[in-house]
Amino acid sequence: MRENNQDVGLRVAVESGGCHGYQYKMELTPNHEPDDYLFRHPTVAPSNVVIDAMSMNLLKGAKLDFATELIGSSFRIVENPQAKGSGCGCGVSWEAKV
Repeated sequence: MRENNQDVGLRVAVESGGCHGYQYKMELTPNHEPDDYLFRHPTVAPSNVVIDAMSMNLLKGAKLDFATELIGSSFRIVENPQAKGSGCGCGVSWEAKV
């Protein structure tokens, strides 16, 4: 899907679920909706990150990181000022600050 397509981006979203209320969802997407926020790195291409308007409030100020480990590589949210505490024990879900 990504090869030779400069419009493909990493969609980062927040959805209800998990034991603490919210969880992150990330997927590659060629589609951008009218209310999406689109971020691009100034020197790395393609580097599109797409966030929907509802998720943006829960991701404001968050840091997206790419981690490479022996078991695989993945994008992950490493710091989110909108999250309360460090999340659940399994590391999947988190609670929003009030």
